[in-house]
Amino acid sequence: MSHPLEGITVVSLEQAVAAPFATRQLADLGARVIKVERRDAGDFARGYDHTVHGQSSYFVWLNRGKESVELDVKNSGDRALLDAILEHADVFVQNLAPGAADRLGLGAATLRAARPELIHCSVSGYGADGPYRSKKAYDLLVQCEAGLVMGTGTPESPAKAGFSIADIATGMYAYSGILTALYERERTGRGATLSVAMLDALGEWMSQPAYFSRYSGKPARRTGAKHPSISPYGPYRTGDGTVFLGVQNNREWATLCRTVLRRPELVDDARFASNVDRVAHDAELTAVIESVFAALTAGKAIELLDDAGIANATLRTPAEFTEHPQLEARDRWRAVETPGGSMRALLPPVEVEGREALMRPVPALGEHNATLRAEFGQDVPS
Repeated sequence: MSHPLEGITVVSLEQAVAAPFATRQLADLGARVIKVERRDAGDFARGYDHTVHGQSSYFVWLNRGKESVELDVKNSGDRALLDAILEHADVFVQNLAPGAADRLGLGAATLRAARPELIHCSVSGYGADGPYRSKKAYDLLVQCEAGLVMGTGTPESPAKAGFSIADIATGMYAYSGILTALYERERTGRGATLSVAMLDALGEWMSQPAYFSRYSGKPARRTGAKHPSISPYGPYRTGDGTVFLGVQNNREWATLCRTVLRRPELVDDARFASNVDRVAHDAELTAVIESVFAALTAGKAIELLDDAGIANATLRTPAEFTEHPQLEARDRWRAVETPGGSMRALLPPVEVEGREALMRPVPALGEHNATLRAEFGQDVPS
C-alpha cells in the first residue's frame, strides 16, 4: 500500500507538543521523520509523565513513526551528521528558542541559500519580531494571552482548556502549511520559508468570541459547560444524571417543546421566542427543561431526544472515550508499539478510501543513532 508522502524526508529539531504534532501527522502519511533530540535527555515531553507502559502519554501520542537520533548540535561531529542528513531533507522543522536556529546556522536564510528547494518551518510562541519575540510561550500562557482563559469557565472562575489547545492549533497550521508548500514545490520546484506562531494560531480559533466581544462592547460570557450565545445548549439534569442537548434554530426549539418536553405552549412564550430571547432567559428555560427531565432517566431523555431529532450527547470521561461504542463499531483503534509495550492508538481523523494511515512504533531515545550514522557517513561512536 503506497502512502502520499513516501519519499519525503523531514528533519525536525523539535520538543514539547506543537512541532511534534505537525511532524507526526507527516509520518502517518508516509514521510520519513528524523527527530533530533538532545543527548541523554531527549525531548523534555518524554518526562511529562510515565503513564503508558512507563512512557509519557504526551510523547507516545506525538511521536509515533519517527526515527530518534541524539545530537549535540554544537559538537562538531554531531553537527557534521546533522548537516549530512539535512542535505537529503525535503522539510526542516524547528521550534528552538527564538533566534537559536539563526545562531546555529540553521535559519531559513542559511539553509535555503544552499538548497532553495528546502521547505523550512519555524514554530514559535509569539513570532519572529515584536516586543514578545523572546518571551517564553507555553500552552496555558498562550491561552491567557489569546483571551481563551477569560472566555472559559464559570462567571466566578476563569479556566483553561482541558488539553494543549494552543499547541495543537499551532501544529495543525504547521502541518497544513508544510503540505501546501510540498504541493507548490511539485509545480514550481521551489521550497518555502514558513513560520507559525502559537499566538496567531490560537488567535484564529478565538476569532468569533473576540469579534463578538469587541464589536458588541460586552465582555466574554463565561457560562461553564453551557454555550454563551445559544440556548438551550448545554447540560441539563435528569432523574439520575446529566445529558447535553443543543438547539440551533426555532424549528428545533418548537420540536423540543412539542415532542420532548410536551409543553407546546412554550413555543409562543415571549421569553423564548428567539435564540436571543432564550439566551436572555436561560436560567428560566433551564428550570423548565430540568423540571420535565427530573421524571426521566438520562437514558430515557436521550431516547426521546434522538427520536425527535434533537442533538444530544452523553457526558463521558476521557477514559470512557477510549471505549466509545461508536469508535469500537467503526474499528478506529490500532495497536502501536512503544518502548514499553503495545498501546491502543486512535487512527487519524481523515479516512481515505483504500488506504490506511501508517501507525509505526514510537522510538526510544536515540534508537536510530547507529543506523543514521552509518547511513549518512558519520559512523563514529555515538
